Amino acid sequence: MKHNQRRKLIDKSMRWVLRSAIGGAAAVLLLILGVITWRGLPGLSWEMISQPPEGSFYLGGGGGVLNAILGSLLLATGATILASIIAVPVVLYIHTYAGRSRLANWLRLALDVMWGIPSIVYGAFGFSLMLMMGVRASLLAGIVTVAFVALPILARTFDEVLMLVPKELRESTLSLGTTRLEMLGMLLRQTMPGLLTAILLAFGRAIGDGAAPMFTAGYTDRLPGGLGQPVATLPLSIFFQLSAPFQSVQTRAYASALILTFIILTISFLAQYTSRKLGRNVIR
Repeated sequence: MKHNQRRKLIDKSMRWVLRSAIGGAAAVLLLILGVITWRGLPGLSWEMISQPPEGSFYLGGGGGVLNAILGSLLLATGATILASIIAVPVVLYIHTYAGRSRLANWLRLALDVMWGIPSIVYGAFGFSLMLMMGVRASLLAGIVTVAFVALPILARTFDEVLMLVPKELRESTLSLGTTRLEMLGMLLRQTMPGLLTAILLAFGRAIGDGAAPMFTAGYTDRLPGGLGQPVATLPLSIFFQLSAPFQSVQTRAYASALILTFIILTISFLAQYTSRKLGRNVIR
């Protein structure tokens, strides 16, 4: 009797702890969204979204952050595509050929270490490579550098998704006489919802990064002009506006932060939607 009471007490305590943790996380998120919305809405306008900055933008002049919005979208899209080209084959190789070998463990360890490296270190690394190769700050340099930031997130998320594939499904597929190469198609179809979620999460990380593009993508008030030209990004635009001594410019910085937050929230909801929508046909 006492044992059952103790188990019930522990169960209630753990539920309370978990609910408190969820409530605390939700409260922090709502606080962040509330402050950004409260400070950013007065400076948000159609001009902010539809126009590039004018010459006196950071002194309180007209214009908007269209250059930073387009630059962030292009940079994040290119970095996510490049990271996907590298990460997806690596993870599929781990689960199809490497298995539980020492090589698979080393690859996972390398990805975990890459995940923990601050993005500013990647920026410094990319900047050093640029100096060695005589390349100037550009959209291409930013894409390559930010791809290193997004790669471990995409790879490890996709790796965890592949771990959820039932072992019996793999064994039954091989028992039918299929090769390991042919099994890759089955794994991709089975994990497509998780892969899309991983790609969207990596995209959200890439579009919100400010340290790596600062060293490699540069900054400009112009609209993106090509892979060899510098581009603006929303995180750097927010930083420069907050550094201005004018209250009106700082208000527009919070408006820019609100735009960036809206993009990231949209990506997060899209990731959840695709995971649920496409996951209906997944064998569990």
